Amino acid sequence: MSRYHRTFSVVICVYTEDRWQDILAAVESVRAQSLPALETLLVVDHNPALLNRLTEEFTEFRTRGEEVRVLANAGPRGLSAGRNTGIAAARGEFVAFLDDDAVAERDWLRYFAESYDDPRVMAVGGRTQPAWASGRRPAWFPEEFDWVVGCTYRGLPHGRVPVRNVLGGNASFRRSAFDATGGFATGIGRDGDKRPLGCEETELCIRLGRALPDAVLLIDDRAVIHHKVPAGRERFRYFRTRTYAEGLSKALVSHSVGSAKGLETERRYTTRVLPAGVARGLRDALLGRPGGAGRAGAIVTGVATAAAGYTMASVRTRSGVAFSHGPIAAYAPGTEGGTP
Repeated sequence: MSRYHRTFSVVICVYTEDRWQDILAAVESVRAQSLPALETLLVVDHNPALLNRLTEEFTEFRTRGEEVRVLANAGPRGLSAGRNTGIAAARGEFVAFLDDDAVAERDWLRYFAESYDDPRVMAVGGRTQPAWASGRRPAWFPEEFDWVVGCTYRGLPHGRVPVRNVLGGNASFRRSAFDATGGFATGIGRDGDKRPLGCEETELCIRLGRALPDAVLLIDDRAVIHHKVPAGRERFRYFRTRTYAEGLSKALVSHSVGSAKGLETERRYTTRVLPAGVARGLRDALLGRPGGAGRAGAIVTGVATAAAGYTMASVRTRSGVAFSHGPIAAYAPGTEGGTP
């Protein structure tokens, strides 16, 4: 199939009316793609008021023949089950995910499509740039920790290159990847406004590599989205909370797929990327540049809090933790446009 005729279903998981304008902007950025999406699926996470409001908002799109569908999360509360609901409902050959507080650049889907010329490629991620609420990066915030705010961080390779896993807020998969894995594991990732866990896409990608040993996963940094960073996430308190939660998440992933794969990329990151970041911060401090000491201190703090979270979760999981992989077939036709 020509890359210009590949069909993409774009899934946007939403959970709160507080992001109403962000949701509309995300949808509009999909509608403006140079390679049009087959459909946009808005999956609402157990919020009947938001479900009804979005259904009313996009009714006119359906009457005009534009495919913006509103679905209720058919699984347990949380991002993983919401994504599984979208996957099960998707009609495209490929499924792309976009965060509800992000906008995609015009050629986002087109760059994804180019990478699928190779039939071995099962997933393609892109580059996520932060849009800081204050207008610029806080001086103390290290680029090595941009994953804290859901963005591409210093240390990831540049260009179009193979990776262990893609980042879930800006990623695409062949539909067959989910047939091979059963979808995202619940109990690992985000759950509304609760502790900011993550890594559900890491766990999925590792299982995908095991199910399909010849599979290739790529990052193409030309596929760009811009992710909003609210004021609350520019604060050091959130930084500590998120890095601790990442440690918890890494422990759950390691419990699910084994520490060899679960921490494969992280070992290089902590032994090479982060020490170089500390050195740059200290150098900048000696040269009198703003934020240098703060960035070095933030890196050390981030490592310490992530390690604490990992240790805490590892102790707890020794007693046994159940993970659920999907099932993506849990989506029930008929929930569209109504409450679960």
